[in-house]
Amino acid sequence: MSKGKDLAKTLMETKKRVLDKYSIPAENIEILQIENRPDMDEIQDFMKSVTGGRSVPRVFIGGKCIGGGDETQTLDKQGKLKPMLEAVGAL
Repeated sequence: MSKGKDLAKTLMETKKRVLDKYSIPAENIEILQIENRPDMDEIQDFMKSVTGGRSVPRVFIGGKCIGGGDETQTLDKQGKLKPMLEAVGAL
């Protein structure tokens, strides 16, 4: 499987888990798929300069980067993700 497909698969699995668990309305989520884009490397470089991480997915809540898929899952397990989503009106 290509790197782009691996990234997309990981993003979709992470997104599906969060969407299923919290029933976040689709209009409250914005996803930018970067695989197969000619500017994918530039986007990842920009994400590194802004968030400190180049890997995807990069998850933002209320305009603030909370990290990637692993960090999102960790926040969820710690019971911190739902209050963050509620605070920005995503739920």
